[in-house]
Amino acid sequence: MCGIAGFIDFSGTAPVDPAQVAAAMCDALHHRGPDAGSVAIEAWGKVALGHRRLSIIDLTTSGAQPMASASGRYLIVFNGEIYNFLELRRELEAGGVGFRGHSDTEVLLASFEKHGIRQTLERANGMFALALYDRVLRHVTFARDRLGKKPLYLGVGDGVLAFGSELKALRQHPAFAAPRISGEAFRHYARLGYVPAPLSIFEDIGKLPPASFVTLSIDADLPSLGDIRASTAAYWSMMAAAQAGLSEPFADEEAALDTLEETLGTAVEQRLIADVPVGAFLSGGIDSSLVCALMQERLAGKARTFTVGFEDQAFDESKDAAELAAQLGTEHTELALAPDAALDAAGGMHDIFDEPFADPSQIPSLLLSRLIREQVTVAISGDGGDEFFAGYKRYPQMAAMEQLAKRLPTGVWRGASVIPFPVLCAASKLGQMFVAGNGEWQASGDRIEKLLDILAEPDFRHRYERFVSQWSGSDVGGHPRRLPASPYTTHPLPEGLDPQQQMMFLDAVSYLTDDVLVKVDRTSMAASLEVRSPLLDYRIVEASWRMPASLRWPDGGPGKIALRRLLARRVPERMIDRPKRGFGIPLNDWLRGPLRPLAEEQLSAARLRELGFFDCDAVRRKWSEHLSGQRNWGFHLWTCIAFGLWHRRWMGEAAEPRSGARFEAV
Repeated sequence: MCGIAGFIDFSGTAPVDPAQVAAAMCDALHHRGPDAGSVAIEAWGKVALGHRRLSIIDLTTSGAQPMASASGRYLIVFNGEIYNFLELRRELEAGGVGFRGHSDTEVLLASFEKHGIRQTLERANGMFALALYDRVLRHVTFARDRLGKKPLYLGVGDGVLAFGSELKALRQHPAFAAPRISGEAFRHYARLGYVPAPLSIFEDIGKLPPASFVTLSIDADLPSLGDIRASTAAYWSMMAAAQAGLSEPFADEEAALDTLEETLGTAVEQRLIADVPVGAFLSGGIDSSLVCALMQERLAGKARTFTVGFEDQAFDESKDAAELAAQLGTEHTELALAPDAALDAAGGMHDIFDEPFADPSQIPSLLLSRLIREQVTVAISGDGGDEFFAGYKRYPQMAAMEQLAKRLPTGVWRGASVIPFPVLCAASKLGQMFVAGNGEWQASGDRIEKLLDILAEPDFRHRYERFVSQWSGSDVGGHPRRLPASPYTTHPLPEGLDPQQQMMFLDAVSYLTDDVLVKVDRTSMAASLEVRSPLLDYRIVEASWRMPASLRWPDGGPGKIALRRLLARRVPERMIDRPKRGFGIPLNDWLRGPLRPLAEEQLSAARLRELGFFDCDAVRRKWSEHLSGQRNWGFHLWTCIAFGLWHRRWMGEAAEPRSGARFEAV
């Protein structure tokens, strides 16, 4: 696991020392690779490739980068792991290829020489972002893994194309020292809490999409971001994976489960290959429990597992995790997350996230990564189960809303959506008198109001987009200016998907890549920890689309049936049927408590007007309602707080929003 950075100088007249600039870009990524760093300057200073190394496989200098292929034709900087590199190496050795070390980087280079770029990417199973310089053709190729687990930014400006694992690396190049905020990207952030690919928060910098590569000639003119996007080719497709799986489903449940178990077991085994200690996240949930069980089965000794505990029992899974660890026989460590620790972490998030990011689970993710890194260098995680096996609580919630949406015409819901909030609260209290129990989706004024907003949307995709959105026009009294369409309504869908499958697909191509995986990458790499996710193996993704509906989410009940059934082969049923808590923090309460000083600073009228991006009156109203306990606006407010912290760290206090970059509807 590493960090990569560099540039192509298309102008030929840049008044900079290429080695010095490339070194500065790499130094900004020291946390991603604290073990070593180096740069290579090619084509008389026109190409610079830099690398920071976190040594995982082949700890010797034979695994160092930038690395040249055996013939000397190719030079690579590579961030990630190729999990099937031993299989690829055996095939290459059978064809007469020799190796000087035992790194996956050397195998990747040998495959590029023998099979070419596209075929190598199609055969490589891993997480990666890379830049490959062809010294013969004078081409540079950029590529990214299928799910987008490893990041890659590309920027164009002042005669230079720069690249890097994080924006902070590009900011070290003089051409990107003072980038301008993209109004379009900001509005996406306001809605979703993250900036979706191929955009970045800056106008002249974008992200290479997952499962794609692009090859550029260093002797051509400087391409625009539009030119790069038009030239980018896909070597794998979520769309094709879904279509193939739906057209060739498993014949029966047992065949599906057996295939999934074998494939997932192989994925776990491959992710245990390392020359450094390996541990695992264990939350007590289905995904991490199954992955840890499979991990323990493949180790001679005890697996090391780690979890985080909360004082708030509604968010605490530590007891469940400890019980599972005892059942599986792992060596278990627990971190107790106190609010004061969360406050300290929250205040430093802006250093880690150099692009606005508002998923509050970033806080426990960072603290857990730091804990694990004290004992191991690699951690196995359970990410991916929710998106590909229907695990999110919002799926059955959204299904229930769809039933409501079908019962009355849209116009009725649009009319109901303007009912005053006090009336909704009164209706909520009256309704709860007739509802037994304390279910997770109890009626409340907040939830009824959002429900009505969702039901007022014209179709299922727009309703789901509204469900996952934070700020919107309706949040501030129906302002006529709406947010730009997000991937939830614009990304192509395979034909014939039912609503549940649509949600899974859309979350996989947007939320997973640009929220979940960004959170995991940045927080783990901030601690110099490599995280590997077996459930995100592309073979698991393809198999998930072949699952019978009965193994995903039968009759609107708890999802992830296939994973539950596999876990039931290993642990008692009582350890499986537990409430799903997710990996978050009690944000609403903490904003009224330990995080309040931070919130007061960032949500003050002076600060909001200084930034100029959010509607000050709307934010202040929500903050007042939140403090009074009348409403719960935690996620909305955290979006504002995170943006303010980011802006102060990365744009400077004197920075002004560009004309057109303001978002009046927020």
